[in-house]
Amino acid sequence: MIIDFRSDTVTRPTPAMLEAMMKARVGDDVFGEDPGVNELEQMAATLFGKEAALFCPSGTMTNQIAIKCHTQPGDEVICDADAHIYQYEGGGIAANSGASVKLLPGDRGRINALQVEEAIQPDDVHRPRTSLVCVENTSNRGGGSCYDFEELKKIKTVCGNNGLPFHIDGARLFNALVAKNETPRQYGELFDSISICLSKSLGCPVGSLLLGDAHFIKKARRVRKLFGGGMRQVGYLAAAGIYALQNNIERLSEDHAHAKMIGAALQTQSYVERVMPVETNIVIFETKGIGAKDLVAKLKEHSILAYAIAPEKVRLVLHLDITKEMVTRTIHLLENLKIAW
Repeated sequence: MIIDFRSDTVTRPTPAMLEAMMKARVGDDVFGEDPGVNELEQMAATLFGKEAALFCPSGTMTNQIAIKCHTQPGDEVICDADAHIYQYEGGGIAANSGASVKLLPGDRGRINALQVEEAIQPDDVHRPRTSLVCVENTSNRGGGSCYDFEELKKIKTVCGNNGLPFHIDGARLFNALVAKNETPRQYGELFDSISICLSKSLGCPVGSLLLGDAHFIKKARRVRKLFGGGMRQVGYLAAAGIYALQNNIERLSEDHAHAKMIGAALQTQSYVERVMPVETNIVIFETKGIGAKDLVAKLKEHSILAYAIAPEKVRLVLHLDITKEMVTRTIHLLENLKIAW
């Protein structure tokens, strides 16, 4: 039995999700005629209190569309140095939007209002024009860390005072909502644009959604076409998203509990230097006496798949395909793993 902790993107549709997909009504989405897509977009928009939504193949695309809509070539985007939009989207900010990036050294992937205020460029022809602030919640490289909502409100105030749109990469936003007991509406009121991923913690095979007001989404739809993201009879995938929003949110607390169990087990192991605080479904720990890639290889010998995100950092991600029995087996192995010093 393989236990795959590499990412929450490795999940496969459950039988119930597959059944919903098989029963989907479909049409041509580029013509706006796929009833499943229309239903999913309206469901997500209503959930967050936004006017409209746009279904896309990936979270990278929804983020990049949002950045393109909010900026002009030569502008500058403010984000954390570990943000997904900078680290893992192929240089898309430069390639797709012609914008530069102001990277801030946050706390486990989280920036604060004072940092944002100080990072805004003055009105000077020698400097790029600050045009967008982006945050990521939860933070992937921050170990699934969650923002304090009051700090997000402070950043929003800074954005409002400076005429800047505020975008959230919410690839794992539902994890944050469950962990912090917050609501989608709170985020809908705060952010100008929201990206949510369906193919991570919610267990869909494909898909992300971009949310905003009607004017923004109309512009985003044009940019999606420019990026080659128009899809046709995609209601089969939209049906998975509808099922996920209806059934797979509350269960995220199970993943969080499993992650905390594994994090606690790692705390006392001789080959672990430090475990980052575990808030949601991601466990990141620093190795001691063994490189991350070597440890990942050793775990693989025991049918456990992990991911080395740095020379001495390993990431484990919990998801709906990881059972309690798998967690128990993993903890037993971690506690009895033999490392050659």
